[in-house]
This record gives sequence, structure tokens and C-alpha cells, in this order.
Amino acid sequence: MISTFKRALSLLALGATLPLAPITQASEWPTDTVRLVVPYAPGGTTDILSRKVADLLQQQIGTVVVENRPGAGSTMATGQLARGGRGADHTILMASPGHTIGPVIYKNLPYDPVEDFKFIRNVIEIPNVMVVPAGSPYNSVEEFVEAAKNKEMTFSSSGVGSSIHMSGELFKTMTDTQMTHVPFRGSGEALPALLSGDVDVSFENMPTVLSHIKSGKLRALAVTSAEASPYLPGVEPLSKIGADMGLGDFVTTAWFGLITDNTMSDEAIKTLQTALDKAMDDQGFEDFAAQIGGVPAPQEGDAFRDYVAQDMQRWQRVANQADLK
Repeated sequence: MISTFKRALSLLALGATLPLAPITQASEWPTDTVRLVVPYAPGGTTDILSRKVADLLQQQIGTVVVENRPGAGSTMATGQLARGGRGADHTILMASPGHTIGPVIYKNLPYDPVEDFKFIRNVIEIPNVMVVPAGSPYNSVEEFVEAAKNKEMTFSSSGVGSSIHMSGELFKTMTDTQMTHVPFRGSGEALPALLSGDVDVSFENMPTVLSHIKSGKLRALAVTSAEASPYLPGVEPLSKIGADMGLGDFVTTAWFGLITDNTMSDEAIKTLQTALDKAMDDQGFEDFAAQIGGVPAPQEGDAFRDYVAQDMQRWQRVANQADLK
């Protein structure tokens, strides 16, 4: 009788533990496809980088799908992320300077670029390059500035509020030249206009133009980083070349990092950070970074949040100088 009673208790105990297995399994993130949102059109630096990161993340966490949602200088997709909603706990976004520039030039945005998001990890930093078409008559920054003081030039960008746009506006202001901004829906659409000579100049992200510079289809006049890039030997920083033209303080770079909305769990954030660390240690990522002229970025979590807040202050100063609203 006692042994029968003990067996019954054992079976009850076993039955009580059975439901726990699927509950524990369900709490592991991700439980669905992860969506990596690109707030720009296909073909530009943000898109190229996002697809590489998605490929590497898939090796760690499962299926990652890239979705392009261009519009309003990245603020449309970013606003959708801030609102959360269906699938928010599995949605991440590749942010860039457009994340901090948008609130500076677009008033009354329905989100705060710092408070309404969780910051997963900065991924890479890339200089912009001042480039002109191969058929351009301008072979130096000095020649370009001299010409732009006497005739109106055009400069292209991947959209209003991108670092490419803001770099052009800053150049225009600091050199007191005549330049008209020609925005496109992403660098993929802007590049053909530059290559064909339909626009005079651009301050494009290096990955978009590097191969065309090496092939001779574009001419690099300067890089916008504080130091020369090892990927473009012989091309000096704009701040050094243009010191006598009012450009001594000209430094702009593009950063790219993953953010999400405030509803994502700490467990999911940690899973993504761990997966990104492994992905960025992969030789494939190191080769990719070198190929596009980028430097892996170190900021994660709160450090990334602080970096973004400081970047917003920097672009606010640029917008004030250029009188952009």
C-alpha cells in the first residue's frame, strides 16, 4: 500500500513538472523571425551594412529578415519603431546619423531619439568622402571652392537629414559658397546622378563610392574624418586641406548601430549584444569592414546611448550654423 502511494506521488510530481519545459523554452528569445529595419532605400551604406550584419546574426540567433522603410530622412521608420506594436519585441533598426539629425531639422517629431529607444550596440564608424565625377574640371578642394564662389553648384545626398546632406550644408556654410542640395531616396538613387555628372559633388559615405574611386569613375578630393583613411592613401582630411579656406574645424563621420524600442526585454537585448560581439569577431566582418573603409565601433548599451546623445548635440550646432529648419 505504501509503495503504491509513493508511486502515485511520484507520478503526480512528474506530471506537475511536465508543463514547465515548454514554458522555459518559450521564454528564450527569439521566438519568432527577427526583423532588421533599414530606414533608407536599398543600395546605400546602411542597407549594405545591415544585410551583412543580418547574415552574421543568423548564424547566432536564427532567421533575420531585412526590411527597407525609407522616408523623411529615416524619421518615418524610426517613428514606427518608437510606437511599438505588433512584432516590436522582435524588431531592431540600423540607426545612423539620421537618427540624431532628424530631430534637429524636423520639428515636433512624435518621439525622442534618446529616451524612446533601447540602444543595443554601435557597429561601425565610416568617414564621408568629398567626391566629384571623373569628368569634373575640379581636381582639388581649392579649385572647387573658388568655382563655387562664382557659380552655383549642386550636391547630392541620400536624403534630407542624412550625414551626407549635413556635410554638404556645413561645407557650404563654412566656405560661403553657392550650393544647392539635391536629395534622393537613398544613396542607391543618388549615385547614378553623381557618376553621370548630373550633380557637381557629394559628401558620400565611403562604402558607396570606394569602388568607383578606385576604378576612376569618381575623383576623391578629401575625406571628412579628422585623420586620413588608410583605405584612400593620398587623400587628405578636409580639415587639413581646407584650413586656409575656413574648413579647419570640418569633421563629420557616419556611425551605424542597432537600436530597438523600449518594450524589448533585457533578455533579448543581452542575446543580441552577445550575438553581435561574436559576429564582429568573425573574420568575415573584419574583412567586410576593411572592404568598405570602416572601423568597428566599441560602444554598447548605455555607452552607445551617451554617444548618440552627444552626436545629436554636434548636429544641432551644424544646423544652427547652416540655419537649417
